[in-house]
Amino acid sequence: MLLTGLTAKAEDGYDLWLRYEQAPVELRADYNSQISSIAVLGQGATIAAARQEMATGLSGILDRTVTVGTAMPRGNALVAGTYDELSGLDLESADVGPEGYAITQMRRNGRVLTVIAAESEIGVLYGTFAFLQHLLQGEPIAGMELVSRPATEHRLLNHWDNLDRYVERGYAGQSLWDWHKLPDYLDPRYTDYARANAAIGVNGTSLTNVNANAEVLTPQYLEKAAALADVFRPYGIKVYLTARFSAPIEIGGLETADPLDEEVQAWWQTKTDEIYNYIPDFGGFLVKANSEGQPGPQDYDRNHADGANMLADAVAPHGGIVMWRAFVYAADETQDRAKQAWEEFVPLDGEFRDNVLIQVKNGPIDFQPREPFSPLFAGVEDTTLMMEFQITKEYLGFATHLAYLGTMWEETLDAPAERTGEGETLTVTDMMVSDNDDYTVSAMAGVANIGTDRNWSGSIFDQANWYAFGRLAWDPEQDAETVAREWAAMTFTPEAEFLDPVVEMMMGSREAVVDYMTPLGLHHLMATGHHYGPGPWVDDLGRPDWNPAYYHKADEEGIGFDRSSTGSDAVSQYAPFLREQWDDPATTPDELLLWFHHLSWDYEMGSGRTLWEEIVFYYERGVQKVEAMRTTWDEMAPYVDAERHAQIADFLAIQEKEARWWRNACLAYFMEVSGRDLPDGYDVPPHDVDYYKSRHFPSAPGNG
Repeated sequence: MLLTGLTAKAEDGYDLWLRYEQAPVELRADYNSQISSIAVLGQGATIAAARQEMATGLSGILDRTVTVGTAMPRGNALVAGTYDELSGLDLESADVGPEGYAITQMRRNGRVLTVIAAESEIGVLYGTFAFLQHLLQGEPIAGMELVSRPATEHRLLNHWDNLDRYVERGYAGQSLWDWHKLPDYLDPRYTDYARANAAIGVNGTSLTNVNANAEVLTPQYLEKAAALADVFRPYGIKVYLTARFSAPIEIGGLETADPLDEEVQAWWQTKTDEIYNYIPDFGGFLVKANSEGQPGPQDYDRNHADGANMLADAVAPHGGIVMWRAFVYAADETQDRAKQAWEEFVPLDGEFRDNVLIQVKNGPIDFQPREPFSPLFAGVEDTTLMMEFQITKEYLGFATHLAYLGTMWEETLDAPAERTGEGETLTVTDMMVSDNDDYTVSAMAGVANIGTDRNWSGSIFDQANWYAFGRLAWDPEQDAETVAREWAAMTFTPEAEFLDPVVEMMMGSREAVVDYMTPLGLHHLMATGHHYGPGPWVDDLGRPDWNPAYYHKADEEGIGFDRSSTGSDAVSQYAPFLREQWDDPATTPDELLLWFHHLSWDYEMGSGRTLWEEIVFYYERGVQKVEAMRTTWDEMAPYVDAERHAQIADFLAIQEKEARWWRNACLAYFMEVSGRDLPDGYDVPPHDVDYYKSRHFPSAPGNG
């Protein structure tokens, strides 16, 4: 049920997890008996948004017109407000912090009150969404007791959107931001975007590509960004902008962008003051510098701390932050790209301003289907770190492959990263400590998968990754299966006969992609540039670490990248207990084996198979998993509208076709390189390697 004036309810995926379908008859009767009257107390813009959401949501769920009042309701009632507004109820305050909420039931004068209480207006809005989601999942109101507060202070989407509306690594249409029509036309979809994000606790958005365009910092674009900020503000969402390091030259008329130059520092301070005049609650800058050709402080023989601190000093008087990306690799190829972020940032630990957050990708390479966690999470102790996940599936089959990423992110967040002197094991989440006492974790960012497609993300199941990012950013200790079940219940139906098999399918989907793309620790086998499809044979690009062959190093003798102590020694960047485990192939988990070791094709695996036989087994297993997903989805037809069921079925057919392509192309190539045949019982690829090499996709989407 939208706020855009539409009356017809199209089952095209537009409503995301705000799909306010009427509850079953018996639940509706129960709900109506307990909330005969409804009020959201207060007057601010955020309270008005909560009041509108409550009316919209309950009208759909209860299948009747719902009026939400502004004064304490009568009878069995639902009432929401800040603790100050609810002071007459003599509530016991819960520990909800500045953004959290408490939902409880109480009896007053013979009536039942369901109360949503918070310290702040945004907490009331978050509590409103939580209450509606509780109903959407088919849960009873009676006895409801819920206290929730975010563990993470900054929870952001990073849009890799260009000013021409092209989305780098985007697979869902153009950018939402229609810069040409802004600020005078505010597409109602901007409000629906804000609603969807507030419903999962996202509180910030960086509007533009990290491969930045300085024009976004000019007055004409600041006016446009300010219009978006006005739409987002009632929903608790701050706007951030990407800062091109060379902006003082490109739009400021200076001859240098040296961060230690006083004129450059003054330019950034003036520009930042100007931004805050347009957007008083501007969140700060996101910066990609000295990476993949982007300008940065190293152009002037300065370091990352010099560059980040200059910008941090500019935003500090306004309470802003600088998110400085750690995705860097040297202009000149070194022995192992996986080591380079450590080599550039660990020596600078402790030199960054307090309002600088180093934004670290989950793994040390680049959003691969599986990587070990980035060693920076344990190597940096005196600088605030934040997580960067990629919601858009650049390396996981774009929008057409079903790959639920909640399991990947849970794997990273829960990974043991360090051990204290007392023997306590600290996870990656534990290493992202916040210096704000109201929060546990500093920040998490997700590279958005959102575009102008009606279903927002290119496919229905890719919506689950947007949802999962928000839920895990709010609570990094949340388990991925619970999140998947929530999303599936609200997106389709809470019926167990549907949820059980579909959630099981989702939970195994990312592992299926790993199997048919990059099993056993292989990585970056994707075709170059667009990263669509397999390209393990590519070895002729301008520098070694742009080539897939650099990462698997397959030859007649064996396969894998030796990062052990006798190889590149990347393993030494991890804590001693991990270094000891991962330095020996016998104790390295199978899923990371070829990430850390180059092994003979005849190496004996724990399964009893040779490494070559195991690789073949995994590729075959990946295809079989997709076949099983197709069967499961076919059986779900009675529970899903025809339009969405058909699209998902078509995409699963594409996924199976492309999984077979991956399986056949990679095995054909590895057969040729190793001089080996497939084990008995496996089908030989239908084409030779030259056929797979001949396939080209110059117009594949999302290539920057």
